[in-house]
Amino acid sequence: MNRKFLIALTLLGLGLAGWFIFKDKLVGAEKNNLTVKVIQGDFEVTVFTTGELQAKESKDIDGPTGLRNAQIWQVKIADLVPEGTRVKKGEFIGRLDPTEVMTKIKDESSEISKNQSKFTQTKLDTTLDLRNARDEIVNLGFTVKEKDNIVGQSSFEAPSIIQQAKMDLDKAKRQLKQAQTNYKIKESQAVAKMQEVTAILEKSQYKISLLQELMGNFTIMAPEDGMVIYQREWNGKKRVVGATIGAWDPTVATLPDLSVMQSRTYINEVDIRKIKKGQNVNISLDAFPEKKLTGKVLTVANVGEQNPRSEAKVFEVNVIINEKDTSLRPAMTTGNYILADKLKNVLYIPLESLHAEGDTLNYVYKKEGLKAVKQAIKLGASNDNFVVVTSGLKADDEVYLSVPEGEKK
Repeated sequence: MNRKFLIALTLLGLGLAGWFIFKDKLVGAEKNNLTVKVIQGDFEVTVFTTGELQAKESKDIDGPTGLRNAQIWQVKIADLVPEGTRVKKGEFIGRLDPTEVMTKIKDESSEISKNQSKFTQTKLDTTLDLRNARDEIVNLGFTVKEKDNIVGQSSFEAPSIIQQAKMDLDKAKRQLKQAQTNYKIKESQAVAKMQEVTAILEKSQYKISLLQELMGNFTIMAPEDGMVIYQREWNGKKRVVGATIGAWDPTVATLPDLSVMQSRTYINEVDIRKIKKGQNVNISLDAFPEKKLTGKVLTVANVGEQNPRSEAKVFEVNVIINEKDTSLRPAMTTGNYILADKLKNVLYIPLESLHAEGDTLNYVYKKEGLKAVKQAIKLGASNDNFVVVTSGLKADDEVYLSVPEGEKK
């Protein structure tokens, strides 16, 4: 009895030892031999992409519009309210650095003083020249009368004296006429000179007036009620204190209309052919995982652009959100599941079970009894988890999720 007990106990110990030795291999083999049945049913072709919430419509908050006229091409932002601040119309949003404008005002003030002096000097010079010219005309008029009297008194003199008197009178008349003509020319010249210095002075005055008005607009106020969202620059970064706005790109921030929101996303060039305007979209939010939103593809870009994070080309796609939700905020991250197509009654398998050789041969390992058979298949549409099989398998066939134990890939 004791001998049989000892033998049984020994066999049990050997069995347990064998189990622990081969357990990992058995579990690994079991994992590698997991199978699933080929699924038959409707198949949704979806494209997933992340996006960012933004308002469909928004009001731009621009810096001063007179920068180009003042020949100021860039201005630094000196102060801004925090992004997301809710403001009323006319409330403070930010302030621009006025240093360059103040320098220009100082320079123009000096220019005005110089032009004012030139204006005054020109006015005095032209007044004096015209007065001298008028005095000359008056004096020449007296000379003509004097010569005319001499001609009258010489009627009983010798012919030569009479002739000389007449010649002197003609000469005096010509000088008077020339002086009158010269006066008109000097008068026109005086008018032209005054117009020139007046224009220069008025130009300087206009410039300083423009600069003073411009500096008054360096305090940026809200044009409407709303939430302040700052403009993104060319590199994707938002404008902050110390950033610059330009004469050709004066927008500092926007006031979005939060009643209608959209998700802006970018689709890889490989998938963009699947995306069309009007397709339904299921939308998730990283900030509120419990919220499930819906939408439709609103716009699809015709021209691609370089993805800054890779060498791939991407196309901008905007998805309008159907629901109105006061908790939605610009810049929230969205997950967009775009329903590109829906196929009726097709066969499909998990992507994990699919294998390939080269670019042309696709195959699976199909279960036949206790064996695994390598089965070539043809593929149709796919989504992030499954792929349609158009030939090579039938409903209820079982395929392995990975290369079966003992098979070579």
